Amino acid sequence: MALSSFDIDAPQWDQSTFMGRLKHFFNITDWRTAALPDSRLDEAKVLVEHCRSGFVPPGTTEEQLHYAKKLYDSAFHPDTGDRMNLIGRMSFQVPGGMAITGFMLQFYRTVPAVVFWQWVNQSFNALVNYTNRNAASPITPKQIGVAYFTATSTALATAVGLNLYTKKAPPLVARWVPFVAVASANCVNIPMMRQQEILNGISVTDENGNNLGHSTRAAVKGITQVVVSRITMAAPGMIILPIIMQRMEKYKFMQVRPSLSIMSLKRRKSIPLVQTMSVCFH
Repeated sequence: MALSSFDIDAPQWDQSTFMGRLKHFFNITDWRTAALPDSRLDEAKVLVEHCRSGFVPPGTTEEQLHYAKKLYDSAFHPDTGDRMNLIGRMSFQVPGGMAITGFMLQFYRTVPAVVFWQWVNQSFNALVNYTNRNAASPITPKQIGVAYFTATSTALATAVGLNLYTKKAPPLVARWVPFVAVASANCVNIPMMRQQEILNGISVTDENGNNLGHSTRAAVKGITQVVVSRITMAAPGMIILPIIMQRMEKYKFMQVRPSLSIMSLKRRKSIPLVQTMSVCFH
């Protein structure tokens, strides 16, 4: 196939299959792309735009075109073509989300710590949701502020309330508080940040890219799926891992290795450091 006729916007993998879609999203959310300099990303954008116009620089390989499209999808907004801020990119979700989740799981005993890390988490979520918004449905600064304040208040109220309520509960129950707070906030943060899509609908096109109109039903369905997926992806690290670590603490090899826990296991006031390695999205 001549590279001049190469369709750079065509998916590299079959999107009618689950594995094809999984490979596609693993590809564009590769955290390593977040470490690349802006100059490298801009070079990829130029190559993608040249390919779209039918011009491919001599010596360019198909592999290079696929990689350029990977960098373009990971760093540039699909609607505007503008380079997105680093923290808001989906490729930053693994390192950013992992670090914040680790801190939320580690520091959950005191109210100041709960308030601070829930605020950090919701600020991170708000930035991600805003960065990846549908550009065809603009949102005003006032709406952004209301969405941010509402989601943050929900997370803080849930986390602080449950934290106080579970003071005398088993340690495992207390360790699930961050997940409940994150799940509750996601149910508010995402719909509020993308409220214009729900109110005005999103553009719907056919297989050839022809605009068929706007649909509020498609917007509601899509945003609902985003909420469910965010909560589901957070579940393994914030629900299952605490159970595993709770059981592991009973074994002698954990008790004789203080380095595996930030604080003394006898005090039962911390989550082992191993939990901070949880990789999740929220």
